[in-house]
Amino acid sequence: MSDHASSPHEERASPGHRVLQRLRSKLAQSVTHLTTGSGPKLDYSSPPGDPGLFGPDAVCWKVHADFTSMMVGGISALMLQALHPLALAGVWDHSSFRTDILGRLRRTATFIAGTTYGSRSDALALIERVKQIHLGISGTAPDGRPYRASDPELLTWVHVAEVSSFLTAHLRYVSPSLPVAAQDQYYAETARIARMLGATHVPSSKAEIDAYLMSMRPELEAGPRTHEIVKILMNAPPPGSRMRPAGTLMLNAGVDLLPDWAQQMLGFERFAGARRVLVRPGVHIIAPVIRWALVNGVSKRARRRVAARQS
Repeated sequence: MSDHASSPHEERASPGHRVLQRLRSKLAQSVTHLTTGSGPKLDYSSPPGDPGLFGPDAVCWKVHADFTSMMVGGISALMLQALHPLALAGVWDHSSFRTDILGRLRRTATFIAGTTYGSRSDALALIERVKQIHLGISGTAPDGRPYRASDPELLTWVHVAEVSSFLTAHLRYVSPSLPVAAQDQYYAETARIARMLGATHVPSSKAEIDAYLMSMRPELEAGPRTHEIVKILMNAPPPGSRMRPAGTLMLNAGVDLLPDWAQQMLGFERFAGARRVLVRPGVHIIAPVIRWALVNGVSKRARRRVAARQS
């Protein structure tokens, strides 16, 4: 989607400029292929003036705007979530994760983007859709415990694993100096979505998130299913040859983002030092390129929508 009509100057653009524009377009298509596909089609450009659930001044609009850090955080969150036996059982029994890992990533990306930047009606429809899906997911874990995706405590775990990973990635790769007050605001904002999905006792500050993760450690384990899910994730095929190096880098950055205790549980501690030295500078190199490619990303379209006057 073009932001404006071409000017005479743009129409007479140099061959070098046109090559850059084609490169930007192809790279953007490769990047967005990671997060678009089947599922709800959302129009982030309308209706004019609609602020959605949060509005452009929200901290979550800033944190969720960077594609690279969100992908790294999302990968880390999936691994962290897989350490909870009941959350893993639901994925194992009811998800196409093992055969369509990119589909799982796309559905998660659509939900996060839609509830953050979508119009109010689209965001509420997404939440209701996920709630209905959760009602059909239940079963028995290998240890004999029953589970259901609508369990408020399980919803809280999934939520905290996600938002803590997103914010950790943002602090590492986008804004290391984000004040604690802004971090608290981010957790308070995103807790709204968790509660609307049915979660209870949702931690809504940095201190509460840290305490919650510490309290959950005795509930977590890394069994054969956990390692199988992580293996599938780490060997996920990239959506094209152009994205293969970046995809491998982001997968390893997701591992590096995990808390030390989670890396140890998953068996990643052996090469943790080497991974840290290689992936962190690598992500800092590719992130500006991806930002350059996504000139018309979701957050930008949403900001123009909010700023537009209603006719």
